[in-house]
Amino acid sequence: MDPIEDSTAEATYRVTAGELRQFIERYERLEVEKKDIADQQKEVMADAKGRGYDTKVLRKVIALRKRDKDDIAEEEAVLEMYKEALGMS
Repeated sequence: MDPIEDSTAEATYRVTAGELRQFIERYERLEVEKKDIADQQKEVMADAKGRGYDTKVLRKVIALRKRDKDDIAEEEAVLEMYKEALGMS
């Protein structure tokens, strides 16, 4: 390689290394933010528990709110059918 090609290759490496560093640092910042959010969620659940709410049920309600109503209805219908078959209703 001649000096110009060496210089170009080195410049490309620096740009790539810099870009890679940016991706890594951005990801690391997001990891910190994710931990902060998880800590805040734990605090909310601790507050709810302190007020007498069942956090296990709260988590189920939160999960249900994310789902489609038709999917929930279908699952509940199948659950009822299974419970009836087992004499649990």
